[in-house]
Amino acid sequence: MRQSSIMDIISPIMVGPSSSHTAGAVRLGLMARNVYNAPVKKITFRLYNSYALTGKGHGTDKGLLAGILGLSVDDTRIKNIFDSDIAKQIDYKFEYKEDFNRHPNAVDFIFDGNLSMQVSGDSIGAGEIVITKIDNFSVNLTGKYNTLLLVYKDVPGMISRVTKLIGVNIASLQCDRYAKGDDASMCICLDGEVDKALIDTISNFDDVYMVRYIKKLEN
Repeated sequence: MRQSSIMDIISPIMVGPSSSHTAGAVRLGLMARNVYNAPVKKITFRLYNSYALTGKGHGTDKGLLAGILGLSVDDTRIKNIFDSDIAKQIDYKFEYKEDFNRHPNAVDFIFDGNLSMQVSGDSIGAGEIVITKIDNFSVNLTGKYNTLLLVYKDVPGMISRVTKLIGVNIASLQCDRYAKGDDASMCICLDGEVDKALIDTISNFDDVYMVRYIKKLEN
């Protein structure tokens, strides 16, 4: 059985009335920004269920935008983020949906630009979050670990080839694929850090389409 942490009992230091709707939204935005890892020019935020119904009153929309813009949960600019100069630098809109197959506090980040990508996640309480999908690949990114993320062609030996290069302890490893021999993803959560040379080496592998090194969230 999972033991409760202090974050399950108290909320994080934050701007906004709700840890799930505000702090969780900021953290989801920060994680989606880190996954995308490119200048954000145009984005659609698609909110579901409780996020869609009560998000405006709880500052969810402000939190999501603030996270995408790189602000932390305790940044006082969140309250007036829509009027800020940094918000005017990107094209954004919000959509609201009901889908009871999704978590009550679910959101899709739909990035449009030179790189198109959809990142989906849930705010699960007390500011805790999880990124559940990147495009159509299932992942499990909580922001608690530095994470190496790959998209590649499903070829024999790829997992072994990558993990042999990693010089720090692997906390967890999750893989997903469309079909045998088709596109696949690898999500490796790490107890330590890896350097840019390793990331560059893996990026140059044949059949590797994308590599992201996603730093754990600081708050």
